[in-house]
Amino acid sequence: IASPLIHSRMEGYTLGLGLFRCGLDLKKFLSSPPRKAVRFGGTLPDILLKYGQGDTTDYELLKHQLSDPDIKDAQIINWLHEFRASVTYLTKDFDQLVSLLLKLPWLRRSREVVEEYLGFLGNLVSAQTVHLRPCLRMIVSQFVPPNKLIPVNKIFQVLLSSECWSFSICCRDNNLYLSFFPFFFLCRTLQFLMPILVESFPFINKSERTLECYVHNLLRVTVYLPTLRLQILELIVEKLLKLDVSTPQQDIEDAEEAANNSDSVEKSAEEGLFAMVDEERKGNKVVSSSSERMAHPLAERLDILMTILFSYIKDVCHVDGKLDINKTKDLYRDLVSVFDKLILPTHASCHVQYFMFYICSFKLGFAEAFLDHLWKKLRDPNNPSVIRQTAGSYIGSFLARAKFIPVVTVKACLDLLVNWMHKYIDNQDTGANAYCDVALHGPFYSTCQAAFYTLIFRHKQLLDGNLRKGLSYLQSLNFERIVMCQLNPLKICIPSVVNLFAAITRKYQLVFCYTIIERNNRQFIPVVRSGTGGDLVQTCTNPLDSFFPFDPYVLKRYSLKIHNSFLSCKKTQTKSCKKLLGSHRSLSSLTCPLAGESEKLKSPKNCSATIKTSACYQHSSHPNPKHSTLPATRRKINPILVETRTDALITLML
Repeated sequence: IASPLIHSRMEGYTLGLGLFRCGLDLKKFLSSPPRKAVRFGGTLPDILLKYGQGDTTDYELLKHQLSDPDIKDAQIINWLHEFRASVTYLTKDFDQLVSLLLKLPWLRRSREVVEEYLGFLGNLVSAQTVHLRPCLRMIVSQFVPPNKLIPVNKIFQVLLSSECWSFSICCRDNNLYLSFFPFFFLCRTLQFLMPILVESFPFINKSERTLECYVHNLLRVTVYLPTLRLQILELIVEKLLKLDVSTPQQDIEDAEEAANNSDSVEKSAEEGLFAMVDEERKGNKVVSSSSERMAHPLAERLDILMTILFSYIKDVCHVDGKLDINKTKDLYRDLVSVFDKLILPTHASCHVQYFMFYICSFKLGFAEAFLDHLWKKLRDPNNPSVIRQTAGSYIGSFLARAKFIPVVTVKACLDLLVNWMHKYIDNQDTGANAYCDVALHGPFYSTCQAAFYTLIFRHKQLLDGNLRKGLSYLQSLNFERIVMCQLNPLKICIPSVVNLFAAITRKYQLVFCYTIIERNNRQFIPVVRSGTGGDLVQTCTNPLDSFFPFDPYVLKRYSLKIHNSFLSCKKTQTKSCKKLLGSHRSLSSLTCPLAGESEKLKSPKNCSATIKTSACYQHSSHPNPKHSTLPATRRKINPILVETRTDALITLML
């Protein structure tokens, strides 16, 4: 379970170790005398007993020898061998001595030192549980690189050893993990490990390397302690959320644009002076790592950590390149629990929630289970209104953006949403609360926006193949009743979504929304506030305070794999839809699935013509054909005319 960076470091370490072994002369090594360790004082039990009687001379000498920075491997092995046999003497009175032992530089020593040290730790925590927390803190402290300055002549050695990846380097053989099990078992029983992992998590402003090392090793712990996986995933996602909400998507895009502009200026300035160098760079096939770096510093940290999380999910769910259903189910349950606890209550996160998008892309069953889970959250009246609204946003965005969701599933979800809205209208449209109010009907408006948003992105797939059946299905949803009800969802939903929904429904003669849109615009009252900088006119274009969780993933390292399962429109369609998108910031990345049709389907400028058209449409849908003022060909929609002569029909109606 590792990123390519980890594998490269492991290969470098193995190469350096092999060169070191090959450089040894086997004959000289066998003929050389055994190494001797110089030490002073008596045996360890005698020293500890004398210390208990008040004689501290040998005890201080022992501490001085253990704290020697130039201590040799043979000395460490001899001392550890004695300490392993005398762990019963190391009570709480010898905290200072144990702390010195825990500070020994054992990680960068030979394999014999590492094995002896791990054996000592296992004996110590088994016999003296009072030292369990200090031992755990020492182990967890090895998850990150050291803070000390490294001399220039030792930088290459440190890079080869990759000492920060303690679980990958010091435990090169899986059998060495058996030495950890005694106190890992105690951790699992006493729940000592998790608080230490939480308090040792580096601050988000630490270096990318520090955060990367710590998160990687945390995920390695879940492999050997599966019972702690849920808690560790909650810890990681909580820290990722803090990074995510601190870096809005607009700030990331602005930083990338500024970086691209500065790079273009530098390249144009150096173009004449370094033409030959540029030609050499173009011929080089090696891609610079700077091309994957994010310009925003917090976004760079978030990108690295999200890549590690995605790699972990992939490695857990796949065994020998094949999807393991049972392991994927177990991980899915843990991730859904993390999603409910942390992601769902968090407003306007941009990237972290994509771990659910990613695991659902492995198999359709997981995507349907996720939609069913969100649907239960939405329709449950016992849930807080804000949670129900957020669940509606996730349903709409997931249905609209997930390419791996088939049309059959989209139809099933639309049926659930629309039927629930019709039942809600039946219960509320004639009562005392039959008026437009976000506080009273927030989940209803969120469901309406989810259905509108899904139709915007999926209407071509719904109509593809058999246009007559597709139109019949869309008519059966009866969007007209939803739009015309007293709760007035078009007034609450985001104007960008409303405009695109109105354009699509007018094209296929499902419902004419512009009368209500114009009426809502006339009823809208802007708020004017005076300040030191002058008067400011504020407009509330998002009363629901809603967002679309699965807007395009802008982090670079894993964006390609995410976009393979992501439904987006062609770049040529983006410019033609900008006039209908509005200026809402959260929809800046929304592209309309209409292929160049938004310019033709503009909102009517003449209000009287709009009212007349709406009246004609209402008469055309009258149950009694005798009371209709329009000809029979206008009362019954002809799919051929809708497809081939839509513009002519709209012009005739106007």
